[in-house]
Amino acid sequence: MEKLFQQLDQLYPEMVEVFRHLHMHPELSFEEVETPKYIASYHTALGHEVRTGVGGRGVVAKLKGAKPGPTIALRADFDALPIQEETDLPHKSKVDGVMHACGHDGHTAELLILAKALNRIQNELEGTIVFIHQHAEEYQPGGAIAMIEDGCLEGVEVIFGTHLWANAHVGEIGFRSGPAMAAADRFHITIQGKGGHGAQPHLTKDSVVIASQVVTNLQQIVARRVDPLESAVVSVGNFVAKNAFNVIADSVELTGTARTFKEDVRYLVEAEIERIVKGACLSADADYKYKFVRGYPACVNHPEETEFVAEIAESVPGVTNVYETAPQMGGEDFSYYLQHVKGTFFFTGAGDPEWEETYPHHHPKFKVNEKAMLVAAKTLGKAVIEYARKQSQVPVER
Repeated sequence: MEKLFQQLDQLYPEMVEVFRHLHMHPELSFEEVETPKYIASYHTALGHEVRTGVGGRGVVAKLKGAKPGPTIALRADFDALPIQEETDLPHKSKVDGVMHACGHDGHTAELLILAKALNRIQNELEGTIVFIHQHAEEYQPGGAIAMIEDGCLEGVEVIFGTHLWANAHVGEIGFRSGPAMAAADRFHITIQGKGGHGAQPHLTKDSVVIASQVVTNLQQIVARRVDPLESAVVSVGNFVAKNAFNVIADSVELTGTARTFKEDVRYLVEAEIERIVKGACLSADADYKYKFVRGYPACVNHPEETEFVAEIAESVPGVTNVYETAPQMGGEDFSYYLQHVKGTFFFTGAGDPEWEETYPHHHPKFKVNEKAMLVAAKTLGKAVIEYARKQSQVPVER
């Protein structure tokens, strides 16, 4: 294990270099061209078996150890977001309106350098390591499900992944057994009223008033329809009724998101949204259209693998605190991998306590402490080696 840690320490400057290169050249979901080329070229130079175009734009590389053992997958995503960067970083995005505002550039950098470090100790490795570089995590339907359908998990027995987490400090590892991240669904609502002159509301069916009632009443779903011991979020993110100041809108478009952990709560929220919309329109003699788009399912970690990572993380150099984190309402299509093979998805602290302000993920000023990548790489690397070692141990007869 010490050899791996030493290699990662030596390669850390290159990790930072890779990270900054990726940060300066972000690509949006399903539009990644140069990033997968860069990743594939890196693995090819290491002599790894490489597949490109997996599930569309994904890259899968394999490193076979010199000794027999299990097939273990590690996953990193590499897409960016349609956000104009507002940081003062010297390596800020060079692409107008696009930035890595979630840490996927760090995920890719840490996995590439970990691959290089593991390659250098290949003669001591047990089993096969599959490096899954996934496109399009940020935008549904996501890249994971397509990569799985294209065989990225073929032969894989267990999978590990991590997310750089700005809400926690560098050195902290957060784990969660069971539901760790929520199902991320979308809803679209059209309220069809009857437009008219703002001075003659009695001749209209005011879609703005109806939609406003809908937005307010939707808050009752979590407060009064969902069991208080369960978790759910219903948020309207877009309310569109463009008109002149003296015109009552003919129709209103609402879009929003619903987040849940359990399928029965998910179904309840879907039905309750329509019930509220239908009721509001019925009382105003208006019409509506409603569409509920199911996104990523909840990310549910397997207990044994989660406990394993929490245990081995305690002795990883640079880790100062291993804690059980609360479930996160953000969505992650790592959930699809966990539906097919056992594994766990954990959080690696990437915030700096000396920063005056820590900006959240998906913010124009989002950034990570680069040292977090080294902690993540060491934790993932140790997980690979220790898991293979654990699987190869033969019980001693007594």
